[in-house]
Amino acid sequence: MKKLIFMESAALKRVVTVFGIAVAGACLVLGSSDGYRLDAGAVIYKAFDQESLDMTDEVTLEAWVKADKMPEAGGRILDRSRPGTQLGYMLDTWPGNSLRFLNAKAMCRYDAELPSDRWTHVVGVYSAPKEIMKLYMDGSEVASVETGEFPKMELSDVPLCVGADPQGDNRFKGRIKRAAVYNRALSIEEVKRRSENPDTAASKGVIGEWLFTAAPGSEIKPVSGDLVLKPSKYGNKFSGEFIGDATLSHEGMTLWYERPAGEWTEALPIGNGRMGAMVFGGVGIDRVQFNEDTLWEGKPHEYQNEGAVEFLPEIRRLLFEGKQREAEELAMREFMSEPLRQMAYQAFGDLFISFPVPDKVGDYTRELDLNNAVTEVAYRVGDIEYRRSAFASFPDDVVVYRISADKPGAVSFKAALESPHASSQTVVRNDKQFAVFGAVQEDGLRFEARVLPVVNGGELVVDDSGIEVTGANSAMLILAAATSFNSYKDISADPAKRCEASLDGVKDKGFDELYAAHVADYQRLFERVELDLGGSENADLPTDRRLELIGETPDPDLEELYFQFGRYLLIASSRPGSQPANLQGIWNDKLSPPWGSKYTVNINTEMNYWPAEVCNLSECHLPLFKLIEECSVTGQKTAKAHYGARGWVLHHNTDLWRGTAPINHSNHGIWITGGAWLCHQLWDRYLFTGNREFLKNRAYPVMKGAALFFVDFLVRDPDTGWLISTPSNSPEIGGLVAGPTMDHQIIRDLFANTAQAARLLGVDTEFAGKLDKMRKEIAPNQIGRHGQLQEWLEDKDDPNNHHRHVSHLWGLHPGWEITPRGTPELAAAAEQSLVFRGDGGTGWSKAWKINFWARFLDGDHAHRMLVEALAGNTYPNLLDAHPPFQIDGNFGGTAGVAEMLLQSHTGQIELLPALPAAWMTGHVRGLRARGGFEIDIQWKDGELESASIKSILGNPCRLRYSGEVVTLEIERGETVNVSGDLEVTGRVEE
Repeated sequence: MKKLIFMESAALKRVVTVFGIAVAGACLVLGSSDGYRLDAGAVIYKAFDQESLDMTDEVTLEAWVKADKMPEAGGRILDRSRPGTQLGYMLDTWPGNSLRFLNAKAMCRYDAELPSDRWTHVVGVYSAPKEIMKLYMDGSEVASVETGEFPKMELSDVPLCVGADPQGDNRFKGRIKRAAVYNRALSIEEVKRRSENPDTAASKGVIGEWLFTAAPGSEIKPVSGDLVLKPSKYGNKFSGEFIGDATLSHEGMTLWYERPAGEWTEALPIGNGRMGAMVFGGVGIDRVQFNEDTLWEGKPHEYQNEGAVEFLPEIRRLLFEGKQREAEELAMREFMSEPLRQMAYQAFGDLFISFPVPDKVGDYTRELDLNNAVTEVAYRVGDIEYRRSAFASFPDDVVVYRISADKPGAVSFKAALESPHASSQTVVRNDKQFAVFGAVQEDGLRFEARVLPVVNGGELVVDDSGIEVTGANSAMLILAAATSFNSYKDISADPAKRCEASLDGVKDKGFDELYAAHVADYQRLFERVELDLGGSENADLPTDRRLELIGETPDPDLEELYFQFGRYLLIASSRPGSQPANLQGIWNDKLSPPWGSKYTVNINTEMNYWPAEVCNLSECHLPLFKLIEECSVTGQKTAKAHYGARGWVLHHNTDLWRGTAPINHSNHGIWITGGAWLCHQLWDRYLFTGNREFLKNRAYPVMKGAALFFVDFLVRDPDTGWLISTPSNSPEIGGLVAGPTMDHQIIRDLFANTAQAARLLGVDTEFAGKLDKMRKEIAPNQIGRHGQLQEWLEDKDDPNNHHRHVSHLWGLHPGWEITPRGTPELAAAAEQSLVFRGDGGTGWSKAWKINFWARFLDGDHAHRMLVEALAGNTYPNLLDAHPPFQIDGNFGGTAGVAEMLLQSHTGQIELLPALPAAWMTGHVRGLRARGGFEIDIQWKDGELESASIKSILGNPCRLRYSGEVVTLEIERGETVNVSGDLEVTGRVEE
């Protein structure tokens, strides 16, 4: 009798029953073939059909294996779990060749001592309805979980892998002959029957059963079920030794590391607005995971629920009577979007580049240079130095990946494309372009990506397995990707033709020409702003190490890097003609990303664009304006269907198809000021640029439509007589209510800005007057019994509530109806609310708090939030950790740094309004201020030393510093220099 062990997941405390059963030792004979050899260099086979693999009620994993002696970490046999989380399900080995079957909540383990000289039948069976989780070996049950609190399955979003995890690590060593996955729990009788006779037909519920041969080929078709296994390009994993020191210089604005990325959140992002990629920098194999901004689930679709308006009066009545639960239940039944959820942004694919695997790698460095938007990897093998460079070119609309060596004929590799979409196929186009193509769904978006190899010397072969280069001096891989998306109403484009056009445009260009065009285009934007916050003793350390230390050791140089990284990400994810940056910018490796990686407009989408104007990247704002205009069209149907109102409305989310109806759940999805908030971005853009043509033709028509909706939507509160917003909520807390404070702040802002725009344009005089009148009748900001700014009409705030949203402070930031000098009592109440909420929260929440404290003119508190965001909510590659990854925190953090140095929302330009003690000496160049000004500031020992103010429009400038205010008359194009006491020291004409 063998000893049986159950190892419990740390995430679950429960009662466990373990029992032993003798295991038959008979040798199973599975025909003459010896199966497929799994080792460190084996190609990994994956099943990408996510829908059929999404099993939470029941699942069975089955395999016949011969095991070598496993390494300390063991190896995966069948795995559909996300590394680091164990979400999903997995059948694997552990040290000593023990056997495990596990999910995120529980584990069955058996000391199997899996042999290498015979086939062993191993099975894991899970059933939530029957509360069964069992492990079988050679037809006998060897371990089981029995508990009153059964370990529910939690889905992962990765492919099913044979012989490794989805990243190609944790490899099973040995052979596999047969395997199967079922969407039901096999009985003991079925397991025994299969164990005794492997060639018997698979039981019902099989979604894929496969036979493995020594050379499985380009795919493995199932002998039962429909699930096809496709080869992954993971392979050639480097397991040797890193020696020596880093070789790249790491000067200036550079993120750098001493090892390849092991996780996606360690890889380095590049992008050209439309295409994005994450570069891992591996040695034996490099992975370039890429995206294209129009690859989404779904198809053109209208989301409004026709007839929902019939239930609006009853929902309002229930809320006025305090019957929140009944109102939410009615709204869920009759008032929500059709369908209830919007569509998700999709991962596109991977470019894998496999290299000969050395025993030792010397002087390895991996970096992202923000000055030229290029990732580089450098290392030495023997006496040869290798370099790889990658960038995403906006002018040429491609991703360029170059491999070179300092000795001729030293560049050899294989490369291929892979996509996680079940329909994807690979093919050779035009003799030497390797392509992957497919569709997200049968009636949805089609896609294609192509790689064009350009080789200097050596031999090039392109066939159905991919690209192979041997003995070259250098080589380029040029990646193009496209979808069939034309607009949110039309998906009839030809992605193959689009790829061909992109590659035709670059096929005769060398690396130097492509690189020069890319750098010139990028630096035209990036070099507009320069920031120096002082030196750091940790400045020479790798970026990941600096992040680990920032909570202990001041590192203003890293804070400066973080600021510029946010500007870099905005340039990389939002360019004229692209889609706007979504919840993850353009970088996503999942088919089911968190929150669909959509546009969440109750804070996150707007936060993405807070740096656009102040950080001198106004062009990057344009994709957002296109989205707003499109939602103003689709939102008209939602306004009519749900509210019987004119104008347009957008609730808290939209997607590629410009859905505007309330989604997910009535307790947070019915929030009607998403479009109104986005209109604030339009007005703010006008304040920064003074572009009347933009105001007349783009901003004002959209703002007017949004305001018209609220003219019809607002109702009188029966108790106070105020105009209020209902039904709505205070995102994303407190459920469905009447009259949340945030709504009223946003609507007042919309009415004021729209009326002012109408007067500037000389139009709609009567409508502007109506907005002015209604604005005064909207429920005002109120101070509650705890001295706090009330979040709702009622004084019911909980001082112990530390929710990540602080929505009722919208009027402080990004709005400006609450200011310390203009409305001191309301500002004090808002500060009390922020103190109650605390300094904790997710990445984007901390980023918002940086901006809040800057608006309170408390630079030290704002800086403390910045350090906490870096120390606790930032991944090694500097991307924001919500967690998981969301990009909004990066953009909000960058905007917060700018807000500490320059504010212009009160009609004055305030210099160093929230300068922290941590930044005693420094300078900033190129920030923009409302009214049409570009500002340079220098400070020393915590005091303003000098400033330069360039006028873009010729407006008068009211300048404030340390309680002093001066008015400067500056001609268009003229720059005025002032001293620390705001005395004019010189004027320079353009």
